[in-house]
Amino acid sequence: GVFYEVVQSFPRVEVNVQVDSHVSSHRWRRHSESLKSVDTNRASMGQDSSEPGGFTDLLLEEGHDNTTQIEEDTDHNYYTSRTYGPYDSTSRDLWVNIDQMEKDKVKIHGILSNTHRQAARVNLSFDFPFYGHFLREITVATGGFIYTGEVVHRMLTATQYIAPLMANFDPSVSRNSTVRYFDNGTALVVQWDHVHLQDNYNLGSFTFQATLLNDGRIIFGYKEIPVAVTQISSTNHPVKVGLSDAFVVVHRIQQIPNVRRRTIYEYHRVELQMSKITNLSAVEMIPLPTCLQFTSCGPCVTAEIGFNCSWCNKLQRCSSGFDRHRQDWVDSGCPEEAKDKICEKNIDTTETPPYSTTTLLPTTTRFRVLTTTRGSTTSHLPTSLPTEDDTKIALHLKDNGASTDDSAAEKKGGTLHAGLIVGILVLVLIVAAAILVTVYMYHHPTSAASLFFIERRPSRWPAMKFRRGSGHPAYAEVEPVGEKEGFIVSEQC
Repeated sequence: GVFYEVVQSFPRVEVNVQVDSHVSSHRWRRHSESLKSVDTNRASMGQDSSEPGGFTDLLLEEGHDNTTQIEEDTDHNYYTSRTYGPYDSTSRDLWVNIDQMEKDKVKIHGILSNTHRQAARVNLSFDFPFYGHFLREITVATGGFIYTGEVVHRMLTATQYIAPLMANFDPSVSRNSTVRYFDNGTALVVQWDHVHLQDNYNLGSFTFQATLLNDGRIIFGYKEIPVAVTQISSTNHPVKVGLSDAFVVVHRIQQIPNVRRRTIYEYHRVELQMSKITNLSAVEMIPLPTCLQFTSCGPCVTAEIGFNCSWCNKLQRCSSGFDRHRQDWVDSGCPEEAKDKICEKNIDTTETPPYSTTTLLPTTTRFRVLTTTRGSTTSHLPTSLPTEDDTKIALHLKDNGASTDDSAAEKKGGTLHAGLIVGILVLVLIVAAAILVTVYMYHHPTSAASLFFIERRPSRWPAMKFRRGSGHPAYAEVEPVGEKEGFIVSEQC
């Protein structure tokens, strides 16, 4: 990896971050397959094939076979990818012509358009599902990729990225180079316009884009690719095309108190074939179901979606153990609990409806067990001036709102505190009443209360009678008598 400078200071860039280069066994590499035909249920801009939508200035080279070139790959485990060749009309349909969008909605990032190895945070107006997690912020980099991690560090090229074409691009070497993005409420389009390689300017300019839709689909569109991607040097910068996600583990440093070290572990990567990336080609990646979509134990443990889903009662979460919440999963003892795969109550075998590319499914967010049920919405690529979408939900899923288990805990804790306060108040009232009665009896010895306690108070000395004798009668020989006989001191009394 290489170091990037992050433009915005908030959230601050983590310095003490180690990126683990070892990938777990959940990593799946793409393998070569024969070309397969796919169905016609594709995302379309609604344009007629005679309107290329921004491709009119590009002519296909003569001598190429103009047969449909579509390749489908399902071995990514988290995504299904479809690669469309330059002669397929879908590749033109999937390209978003930003020049036709509303001008005030298209933003040119001034810093990214004039610097090298820079990145800047961009807020989304919708929740974007990425590997089953909802994102509301991304980081756009000059190097032809989007960083999706929540912990921002300098080595952005290592993992947690969406890379239509990651390479050593330097927009500052040409006045025509820009980094633009457009958000219409259901899709975000990031486009790298006429960017050149910093270490090989003479190869020509590259123009490509990445589109993120609120149903989880990711589309890579390529307008200008002057050379084969396999020929781009990776000496000074990694060259990647695909996706990646990872989880963060926080370690305490015993030698330094109050200092923690974050380690990022990549748990999955999608590697697309670079030889398929050419002029006018496109790649569509459709998300597959994950364990995070299940919100109850029964459907979780009985799910058959290609993952070993387990339910954790403590977190009230379904997971395979490999997602962005892994540290919470391990710290809460969920791996041990998940071995039994037994629900506390009767297992509900009602399955969640099958995952589709037009339905956002429930998921959870980090640190807070926040489960959000999303409604069914249809996402389309921007085709004209954007209008207000009634289905747009601008809900930030980081720390706003209360979680399900947090609410239960708060209710339980509130009941406990209320009972404790009532008990303390009753005890204080009893003590105060006892003190007041004692003071009253002390100052009113002839009162009914005082006489009541005096009559029932045991005698301090046993009742006794005195016998006459010589000398002082009061000091004569005595003998105890019954308590109720009284005292006989002398005949003179």
